[in-house]
Amino acid sequence: MASSALSPATTSQLCPSKSGLLGPSMAARPCKSAANLAGKERGMRRITCQATSIPADRVPDMEKRKLLNLILLGTLSLPTAGMLVPYGAFFAPPGSKGSSSGTIAKDALGNDVVAEEWLKIHNPGDRTLTQGLKGDPTYLVVEPDGSLATYGINAVCTHLGCVVPWNAAENKFVCPCHGSQYNNQGKVVRGPAPLSLALAHCDIDDGKVVFVPWVEEDFRTGLPPWWA
Repeated sequence: MASSALSPATTSQLCPSKSGLLGPSMAARPCKSAANLAGKERGMRRITCQATSIPADRVPDMEKRKLLNLILLGTLSLPTAGMLVPYGAFFAPPGSKGSSSGTIAKDALGNDVVAEEWLKIHNPGDRTLTQGLKGDPTYLVVEPDGSLATYGINAVCTHLGCVVPWNAAENKFVCPCHGSQYNNQGKVVRGPAPLSLALAHCDIDDGKVVFVPWVEEDFRTGLPPWWA
């Protein structure tokens, strides 16, 4: 019985050019598959050598990178800060700049209110709006003797926040929104407003009218100030 074992393949069997099966012109050509494999192996060795042989002077310097990042951050921060400052000044209440203890009152044109000049053009009993604490509309009160009252009356209605006008004919403040009424000192006398108008101290500093927060007892009601 013939043996079924196969003999190992020889080089001539793997490469047809040496087996004599091809013509003389083809036999003279080298074996392409073997040549290609050898070329690929050499190329891989060259690539491996190139990847592992980076010069030391080409390795990234982390300190330099950090320095460049800091320079870039500083370059971007300066113009950004310069843009934010005008926006902050725009949204800040104009009346926030005043004396160290309060806010200088501003008239309708945005000018500082000078007490002496104010009293020349406002009669006794007059109540005229100015810009007060936090930019709120606040009445300056001229007493019957022609002097400036020591308090200012916040004109914001305690019902829904409307600005309450002074009605000289009725000698009281009357809200046009829902009919709330306050006496000539801002004490609520008719709803639906639940509370009296807020107060602010009215002082004179270097000739100018200055509003100072009122934190003491409300002299109109004898109660602690609800707005403080």
